[in-house]
Amino acid sequence: MSLLERAERSLADYFDQLVSPQTPPRLAAAMRHAVFSSGARIRPQLCTAVALACGDDAPGLSDAMGSAIELMHCASLVHDDMPAFDNADTRRGQPTVHKAFGEPLALLTGDALIVLAYQVLAHAAAQEPQRLGALIRNLSAGVGVPSGIVAGQAWECEVRADLSEYQRAKTGALFVAATCGGALAAGSDPQPWTPLGAFLGEAYQVADDIRDVMGHAQALGKPVGQDALHGRPSVAQSLGLAGAVVYFQNLMDQAVDSIPDCGARELLSQVVRRESERLVPTSMCEAVGQPYPHLQPVPAAMAVRGTGNAVA
Repeated sequence: MSLLERAERSLADYFDQLVSPQTPPRLAAAMRHAVFSSGARIRPQLCTAVALACGDDAPGLSDAMGSAIELMHCASLVHDDMPAFDNADTRRGQPTVHKAFGEPLALLTGDALIVLAYQVLAHAAAQEPQRLGALIRNLSAGVGVPSGIVAGQAWECEVRADLSEYQRAKTGALFVAATCGGALAAGSDPQPWTPLGAFLGEAYQVADDIRDVMGHAQALGKPVGQDALHGRPSVAQSLGLAGAVVYFQNLMDQAVDSIPDCGARELLSQVVRRESERLVPTSMCEAVGQPYPHLQPVPAAMAVRGTGNAVA
């Protein structure tokens, strides 16, 4: 069974177990719409791959950790797409939850998925109950304050913010939660796996900035041009497209180099390389021409035009 198949099976099993027939039908439908919409599932795949590298002695717990992280990610997308933030019409090639079900149910859907993530962990904890506390702390750190994805979204509401801190929180935190969560689920030290999550998280945000400028809405399954529209910070704007591509490639190389020596190192390297090509294909790199010969650092802070939600 592939990492992707394992992630999909775990999500489906937990969803069917915990979203019972007593759930309000339209809420259940909206939750299903948000979760089962052909996502890449890279976060649960990373979680499982790290767990395998650490022995995966409690596979049910590592599956639960991966599913919980993916549910948190889906919840963040539901809220991010709403009119208060991006007001997006599409996500993953289909109508966003608030477009398909209305704003009240979209808000409740995001909330319900956050709670469902913790329910999944609690449901699986009977295998290794002594590991539950660390798993909950790990998930909470990736989601809440001061440096989780909620904090990352909140930086968009500030007048000024550090660009690197914004990106680490908005995207990187949940990747760190995924790699560290895989180690914790297997009863191992999470610290050696922090750099992998951090490099991948930053690379994903850079890729998103590049695709927001160069991508096509139909191919990406979501609107493009959102950074400029909402006055958000962007590496593509800071370094130019060529510089952003170099920056992305360097981050992916550092992600591979950061993988600890283990039996699953080749598996993890393949996951990273596959994602690199999926996110910023070779054809897209070629389209921007010759990259900068020397990588320029991303400015720590920059002024951004906006409508009250300017971030620097």
